[in-house]
Amino acid sequence: MSTLPPGFNTVRDLLRLAVTQFNEADLFFGHGSNNAFDEAAYLILKTLSLPVDRLDPFLDARLTEEEAERVYATLQLRIHKRMPAAYLTNEAWLQGYRFYVDQRVIVPRSFIAEMIMEQFSPWVLEPYSIKTILELCTGSGCLAIMMADAFVNAQIDATDLSSEALEVAAVNVLDYDLNGRINLVRSDIFDNVPHKKYDLIVTNPPYVTNTSMAKLPPEYLHEPGHALAGGDDGMDIIRQIVQNARPYLKKDGLLIVEVGNEAQNALNAMPELEMAWAMTSGGYDRVFLVRANDLP
Repeated sequence: MSTLPPGFNTVRDLLRLAVTQFNEADLFFGHGSNNAFDEAAYLILKTLSLPVDRLDPFLDARLTEEEAERVYATLQLRIHKRMPAAYLTNEAWLQGYRFYVDQRVIVPRSFIAEMIMEQFSPWVLEPYSIKTILELCTGSGCLAIMMADAFVNAQIDATDLSSEALEVAAVNVLDYDLNGRINLVRSDIFDNVPHKKYDLIVTNPPYVTNTSMAKLPPEYLHEPGHALAGGDDGMDIIRQIVQNARPYLKKDGLLIVEVGNEAQNALNAMPELEMAWAMTSGGYDRVFLVRANDLP
């Protein structure tokens, strides 16, 4: 890995250099930032323990040699290892929530997060009436934590097949002081789910097709593959969830499933299913909802 060229003494200098090098390296931005400037600014500020939302006051601050070298080393890791910024800083942000992350979990990102901020309106009319929520494939626990905030009367069971992912989720649940409301369970889909009825079952499961897995940018290869791969059509796990969810839902319960770019595959795989599609920043084809009575 190269050493910092001479003459780069300020945050502005390093930011300019980083943006140039990020663009020249053709990095992929899909884990929080969507462009070289924002990601470079975040990494620089975070490495210097400065507020990550206040760049301007520090642009012309002169760095010590040790600070400049430390920032440059972080930037070079991003370039040469193609590691997502979240793994370099051990934090990710989603809808204003901060979460601890490492390579045991995928970097938090979900269209369901937007819907949680709206308390799943208009499908949930009385948020205070939601008492029980099951989240499948919780990963870092981010959606469970957000739902605990959005539905203040709810107890949440959050499951994952990966014990390592649940270790990360436990860190985040503790950080938000939610141990009394979020129960983490190791379970292969419904295998170890508590025997009770839920108002909501929510999941952002693995749904990347085998073809897409083979074409993922290098940044995604740092994430646990089992948390992404959904089989030939991306629906392997989603089929199982849909086929087995009804006994775990109250009679007016709701299943909410994120499918990313695989809406057509979902429709092809489950043509008989009465799906409603939520509007998100990604459009009308990222998350579907099914009432308990419409499930098999």
